[in-house]
Amino acid sequence: MTSSNPVVIDPASTHGARIAQSLIGIGFLFIGVVLTSLVAYLLYVTGGEFYEGAFENHPIASLVLFIIMVVLVGLVSLSLIAVGVLLLMHHMRAAHIVAEVSIFLLFGCALCELMLEGIKPLFIVFCAAGIVLVAMFTSMDPALSEERRLQRKLRDMQTREEALDGTLGRDETGKGYIALNFFNLFWIFTIGALVGDVVETFYHYMIEVPGEFQIRAGLLWGPFSPIYGFGAVILTILLNRFYKANIVVVFFVSAVVGGAFEYFVSWFLEYAFGAVAWDYTGRFLNIGGRTDFMFMCMWGVLGVIWIKLLLPKVLELVNKIPWQWRYSLTTVCAILMIINGAMTLIALDCWYSRLAGMPSDDLAVSQFFATHFDDAYMEARFQSMSIHPDLTTRI
Repeated sequence: MTSSNPVVIDPASTHGARIAQSLIGIGFLFIGVVLTSLVAYLLYVTGGEFYEGAFENHPIASLVLFIIMVVLVGLVSLSLIAVGVLLLMHHMRAAHIVAEVSIFLLFGCALCELMLEGIKPLFIVFCAAGIVLVAMFTSMDPALSEERRLQRKLRDMQTREEALDGTLGRDETGKGYIALNFFNLFWIFTIGALVGDVVETFYHYMIEVPGEFQIRAGLLWGPFSPIYGFGAVILTILLNRFYKANIVVVFFVSAVVGGAFEYFVSWFLEYAFGAVAWDYTGRFLNIGGRTDFMFMCMWGVLGVIWIKLLLPKVLELVNKIPWQWRYSLTTVCAILMIINGAMTLIALDCWYSRLAGMPSDDLAVSQFFATHFDDAYMEARFQSMSIHPDLTTRI
């Protein structure tokens, strides 16, 4: 192997990076100011409606959700302004942490709005802002920047084999097993969603109703169950530093996290779409019919298998993606998955609206989904789900 020349830092490139950081900082400031204006508008409009008694005929949960959403939007706006200021001051590490928190807060805003009003303009605004923030966050993600630098270095040194020995993508600090960047987490979500759908289908066919095949996918297209995809991501994030821990510790942490996540998903589907995808009422140690002892134990077992056995294999598999396709393939697949998820949410919203007898704000959209994803299609695609409009908290 030939020795490589020492790396020389180009002052012009450093200056260009600072300019890019400043531009991204201005973008964060702009979005933060826009959301601050939105909070003020929401408070003004809702205050008038509350004074006129508009919330009297709605469940108390609806008012609570609205208050939570307003608080979250206010926190998002303040955090984005803070990110913008930090970027303008070139404090990248602090800006990265606050930006990550902002994205999660904005995600919470979108969920609250979806449960309150469904797919409406404000929900679309939250989603659009989230997409912009993720794009901006990715561009300032030091983990991805470091990986790109490593990629160039590996190419220059012609040691591509070292990138495939399982060390690439590992947590460089040694505190956790895997680096928690967008690239790794996206493929963990995708593989978890795929494996979860296979496991669900097999479990139903072999154990729950022997001999009956039932589609268990949770998206309009593809064999993907997003609850397992998000579950894999959550377990990876929370158990990343427990990969050397005792199996008993991993089991109990996974059981509690998985049970809480299953409860939340059931609650969200019911409040947002009146959807009931599972009901464990009457089973041993069930919690509101949303989760129970047996399935919490199953989450515990899945967590142990995932963190001890599957995660290293997943990382090894992901690292087999050729360098020249690594980011382009991930970008294309991420866009397709986002489209799939968005279409699924809209289809569920239209399905709910049809069963609730609610007029649509956008006739073209409702007609499109009524034609291509009518009630019969939705029932056939989501065979374990039923819609009960009276269960929602929509206003």
